Amino acid sequence: MDLNLVAVFVAVYETRSLTAAGRRLYVTQPAVSQALGRLRREFDDPLFVRAGRLMEPTPLAASMFPGFREAVASIDRTVDAVHRFDPSRSHKHFRIALSELGEIGWMPAILRAVRSEAPGMSIEVVPMDVDALPEWLGRGVVDLAVTPSPVVGSFAQVVLKSQGYGVAMSARNPLAAGPVSLDAYLAAPHVAVAGDSGSPNIAAALARIGVAIEPRVRVNHFTSLPLLLAGDDELVATVPDTIAEGWAKTWPVAVRPLPFEMPPVDVRLYRRATTQQPAALDWLYRVVAHAIQGSSGQFFVIHGDALAES
Repeated sequence: MDLNLVAVFVAVYETRSLTAAGRRLYVTQPAVSQALGRLRREFDDPLFVRAGRLMEPTPLAASMFPGFREAVASIDRTVDAVHRFDPSRSHKHFRIALSELGEIGWMPAILRAVRSEAPGMSIEVVPMDVDALPEWLGRGVVDLAVTPSPVVGSFAQVVLKSQGYGVAMSARNPLAAGPVSLDAYLAAPHVAVAGDSGSPNIAAALARIGVAIEPRVRVNHFTSLPLLLAGDDELVATVPDTIAEGWAKTWPVAVRPLPFEMPPVDVRLYRRATTQQPAALDWLYRVVAHAIQGSSGQFFVIHGDALAES
C-alpha cells in the first residue's frame, strides 16, 4: 500500500475533518478526498461517514487506527532521528490549554523556557475547557494541557505540582475569626469562577460526605475574586490555598482550612495522542514540564496595591 494513504487515514481519523487533515499534511482538501476514495476501494468499506460537521470512523476504521497510528509515529520518529529536531531553527506553532490561573501563573515561565531555546517557535494559549479536553487531546486540537482535573483517556501525563485548597473570605467576615465549621461553610454565600478547572475536585470531595454547594455568585475570571471578597463581609470562595495566601498579603482577605477532607490536588501536564511532529512535541513536553516544576508561579500579580492607593 502507498504509505501516503496511511498518513491520510491517520490524519482524517485524528482530525475528523478532510479540510483539517489537508492542512496537517500540506495538501488540498480534494487531494485528501481522492486518497480517501482509494482507501475505501482498498478496504471495501466507507471508513468514514459524515455526522454533522465531523467525519466519524466506521468500526473497521476504528479497528485499523491503532496499528496505522503506530506505523506513522514510528516512521516519523525514525525520520526525526536522522534529521534531529533543532529547536533553535524551529518555527513550529503549538497550542497549550491553560486555565486563567494557569496562564497567569505558569505562562511567563513557559515562555521564557521556550524562547531561550526556540526563539522562532510560536505558542498559543487556548482557554481551558475541561469537558472538551479528551476530544482536544485525542484529535490534536491542542498539543498540551495543564489542569488539576482528571482527563479521561490514555494520554501521556506527568504530575507537576500538588495543590491544597482553602476557604478565602474578607478579613471582616465573622467566619475569619476562627476555624470554619462545615455547617457555616455550607450556609455561607459562595462565589465561584465559571472556568475553574479545579471545581470538579471540590465537587467530588463534597460528594464524598454527601453534600453540595450552589454558588450564589459566578464570575468569569479569578482576578475578580480578591476584590469581590474584600468588599463583601459574607462571601466565601474555595480556592487554591497558596494563591489565596498570596492575595492576603495585599488584600484584606483571610484564608482558613477547609471544613472537610480534601487531599491535595495533583496538577498534571497532558500531551496529545496524535502523531504529527513527534520530536518537536517530545521537546516541548519536557521543556514545559521542567518550566512549571521549577516555578512557584506568578500569582502575586493579582494584588491589591491599586485598591490600597485609591
